[in-house]
Amino acid sequence: MPLVSGAEVVLAAAKAGRGVGAFNVIQLEHATALIAGAEQAGAPVILQISENAVKYHGALKPIGVATLAAAADAKVPVVVHLDHAMDRDLVTEAVTLGFTSVMYDASKLEYADNVAATTEVTAFCHEHGVFVEAEIGEVGGKDGVHAPGARTRPAEALAFAEATGVDALAVAVGSSHAMTERTATLDFDLITQLKDVVPVPLVLHGSSGVADADLTRAVEAGMTKVNIATHLNNVFTGVVREVLADNPKLVDTRKYLGPARDAVATEVARLLGVLRAV
Repeated sequence: MPLVSGAEVVLAAAKAGRGVGAFNVIQLEHATALIAGAEQAGAPVILQISENAVKYHGALKPIGVATLAAAADAKVPVVVHLDHAMDRDLVTEAVTLGFTSVMYDASKLEYADNVAATTEVTAFCHEHGVFVEAEIGEVGGKDGVHAPGARTRPAEALAFAEATGVDALAVAVGSSHAMTERTATLDFDLITQLKDVVPVPLVLHGSSGVADADLTRAVEAGMTKVNIATHLNNVFTGVVREVLADNPKLVDTRKYLGPARDAVATEVARLLGVLRAV
């Protein structure tokens, strides 16, 4: 199955009333695990590379090209997405490399400046057939700001979507980035209100902190794209710790990264079932 556009996966999920999983790639093991999990579930998947991951690697191209190559050989539809990009030049590079989706994050700017910057990026990406996600306001937890009380106003979300022409919108409804426990409390009534007003699919960031039942309920209420990263890092790291604790003299990285990769694949398959179980 060739690499596909963000529009193909996200819009189809929105039309069907199903969720689509968007999971972060930090190393190549993550990319292959996410694809393996999606193939087990028989579901499309979105592979996300964040600006922070780019900084970790020192450049977008190495991890970006590797992820695109893995996606091209997948047996299910795969979107490769640039996540939380605040660097405008990084958007251009991602589009040039062949990414099929971009999340441009100007949410820390004042509203008018966010609209102007996002409108320009959207126009550029649409010229190249690339799907665009943006964020209004600031979802809690970004850069260590734990703010689960943050909420998106429906009227402002509608105005933002119409002004910018974005294809999907990340909204604040009670989730928070980088949570290691699944204890977030979502505002399901607000999700429904946003779904009824906003003309594009909604995106739930910070979903690692949301329990399975609430993920399903969020999709039922109107969420489409669901971002999960920290939870899978917990799974990956937990297995690495277990293997190394059982084998303290182990030095072959394949012996502990391989089991961690397999565990992530299994959890991805399970989560995709949770998001599609509506």
